[in-house]
Amino acid sequence: MSGADRAVLRARAYLLRVAEPPAKETGLLVEQMGPVAAADAIRRGDVPGPVATETRARRSTDLAENDLAAAAAAGVRLVVPESPEWPHWPFSAFAVAGTKELAPPLALWVRGSEDLAELCDRAVAIVGARAATGYGTHVASDLGAALADGGQTVVSGAAIGIDGAAHRGALSVGGPTVAVLACGPDRAYPASHAALIERVARSGLVVSEYPPGAVPARHRFLVRNRLIAGLTAGTVVVEAARRSGAQRTAFAARALGRLVMAVPGPVTSAGSVGCHELIRDGALLVTRPEEVREATGRLGIDLAAEPERPRRPTDGLDPVQVLVHDALPPRAARDTGWLAVEAGVTVGAVRSALIELEGRGLVEHREGRWQRPASKRDEQPA
Repeated sequence: MSGADRAVLRARAYLLRVAEPPAKETGLLVEQMGPVAAADAIRRGDVPGPVATETRARRSTDLAENDLAAAAAAGVRLVVPESPEWPHWPFSAFAVAGTKELAPPLALWVRGSEDLAELCDRAVAIVGARAATGYGTHVASDLGAALADGGQTVVSGAAIGIDGAAHRGALSVGGPTVAVLACGPDRAYPASHAALIERVARSGLVVSEYPPGAVPARHRFLVRNRLIAGLTAGTVVVEAARRSGAQRTAFAARALGRLVMAVPGPVTSAGSVGCHELIRDGALLVTRPEEVREATGRLGIDLAAEPERPRRPTDGLDPVQVLVHDALPPRAARDTGWLAVEAGVTVGAVRSALIELEGRGLVEHREGRWQRPASKRDEQPA
């Protein structure tokens, strides 16, 4: 199933059902004893008090074999830390955070043929409001498409709104994307995204801590957000209200030492208040995929090109040439002496500047005087 021993798979499948994530104390016991011994101790009830608190209600519910069989029937596999597919490097941040809320997963149910560790090697989370605006879904879709087209994996939660737009953007270019669910990996939630989640499973991965058949619950959405942050190098929040799950994902990313980015929106939009708060608190303001790629990509390689800027005919003039050009009246002709006084430079400097300006088509010489060309006479200095 995942390259790990069958006894390990059974033990971790049992633990995932018995200990509701995030299960920090159970995870520490597994680190000390190993998954098989820890599972046996929990079944007997021979565990320290904090572990008993996490597992007491379900320790007699051993559905590991049923869950593994149901997973296999649904095309789902159990990826465990003992498997080469486990994203060890991204998940090492959970140990650094060290809090109950940011405990690492005991294992993950995964649907799809791609390798989880490989997809997480260059991954970016894109999250945001369910009640997204047209602006937000457009930005999320563009980011998802551009990042996936550049080889980065787009990770999100398959929710309505920003999440769905990010997944669709990645899928539109045939790029990799990962959906992290708050229910079993064989379920489609929301139901309206059943086709989308199926497409993600075919070209990327669907990931969950919850066993096949598990139903979504409010607290599970908040819990799964730490996985979205943990699987990626950075999190982009496209739209978020003052209190939102997207902000919780951003807070988890920051606690895990990951980069937090936010897309600004209209200051009058309640849907962007959370983004603006994140930016004030130090999140990186991003407006283009290139900026996200540079911030989360390979050092010295994924650099953002400078955007093209509007050019003016006067770009590249030296300071004296600018003074002389600005001294020219919009609709009148003047001699070099008048221009020297108006510009505050010598007559010789005016003459030298006029040569360059004439070569650029910025001035015309008429009957001993200088004026702006007809097409330029109504232009005011910027």
